[in-house]
Amino acid sequence: MKGFVDEPSYTIDLLEEGATVKDVLDNHIYEQALAEKSAFFVADLGNIVKKHVQWKNVMTQVKPFYSVRCNASPAVIEILAALGTGFACANKNEIALVQSFGVSPDNIIYTGVCKQLSQIKFAARNGVDILVCDNETELMKIARCHPSAKLLLLVVMETSSAEEHMCMSFGSTLKNCRHLLERAKELKLQVAGVKFHISSSCRDPQTFIHAVSDARCIFDMGEEFGFDMSILDIGGGFSGAEFQLEEVYSAISPLLDVYFPPESGVSVIAEPGRFYVAASFTLAVNIISKKVIARDHHDKFTDLEPSPNDEPAFVYYMNDGVYGSFSNKLAEETITVPLVHKKYNKDEVMFASSLWGPSSDGLDQVVEHCLLPELNIGDWVIFENMGANSLGEQANFTDFQKPPIYYVISACDWYDIQEAGITLDATMKKWSLVHACFHLGPDTFSSLV
Repeated sequence: MKGFVDEPSYTIDLLEEGATVKDVLDNHIYEQALAEKSAFFVADLGNIVKKHVQWKNVMTQVKPFYSVRCNASPAVIEILAALGTGFACANKNEIALVQSFGVSPDNIIYTGVCKQLSQIKFAARNGVDILVCDNETELMKIARCHPSAKLLLLVVMETSSAEEHMCMSFGSTLKNCRHLLERAKELKLQVAGVKFHISSSCRDPQTFIHAVSDARCIFDMGEEFGFDMSILDIGGGFSGAEFQLEEVYSAISPLLDVYFPPESGVSVIAEPGRFYVAASFTLAVNIISKKVIARDHHDKFTDLEPSPNDEPAFVYYMNDGVYGSFSNKLAEETITVPLVHKKYNKDEVMFASSLWGPSSDGLDQVVEHCLLPELNIGDWVIFENMGANSLGEQANFTDFQKPPIYYVISACDWYDIQEAGITLDATMKKWSLVHACFHLGPDTFSSLV
């Protein structure tokens, strides 16, 4: 592996041929054999590059504006900025972070719906003009602090699921949009377009069709008031699966051709977050304590087979939890059953198990029930797909620090970036070559300075 470093925040290792993310995990676990055994992430930036290529190949008419709140790791921001994505920022800290990598204000959307006056003023001072809005109170605040803003009306989309609808706590109704347009006109504000958002759990293509149709209605209303309607933002909610991208695009592309053709001058954008980063991050966590309980005293374990009912169940405590890197569970992310790092026989008895964070809080349950071989204190478990909503500002309810992130990219992916015209000396100036590590196994990794 050859490394790149950003002073002073992160190092990126370039994996030589034959090396994998698993080798990096093995190496860092081996290094901690006699140390503190702290949790850590491994992030494959090459996977982000592949996701970007996938997006460009499928969503051909839609420019991505990465949702920074999903994962604000500096290396992620830098590589996406180099790849030419825009950025959807929820607050001034995210705006400042993105602009520190040289991103133009034209490529930033301020998506926060409930905005402090100071943050609106910050956006105005830094040239960020595209703001999302969904109510009259916000219109008046923006008119006071950023009168030259270009507004996107956030419209809530009704779905067939009551649960999904309850999660959509922000957004104006289609019926209320005319009033907002009238009010924006009175306040001498400029409405530039529409934003809608559909949950990634929504599988009904008709929802996307209705959303684009509603957006066209709002565009027509806006044009009646004399607004230059030029931006359609189809929001986020992309799961990361290529089939979902294809489903969404096949649903909306015929309507885009009819309602928002290229000659209309309307820019179609989206705000993917999870799509880019979820599968790129893997979390390694250490078992710090465990309890043995009688299985018949724990109802949640009674349906887990093939373990016989008279065998015990295990409750494991890890050195990271819901108040740390598993805060994505609070965002209703699905936490997958972890991989066990130690070697064990495939025919070994599997026990009913649950996994908890270290806080002793009843809400700090990471995995409710699963089947695992018996683990011991000091064993490692590996959680994949941990890049979305797991690296934000978590509440500090424990003494455990945020895990370090070890960034990697394969030589093949790095060469693909260079072929696209992105070089160290050009766009990614904060990276520089510092060392090489070769794939020799966890006990023989060596650094060649």
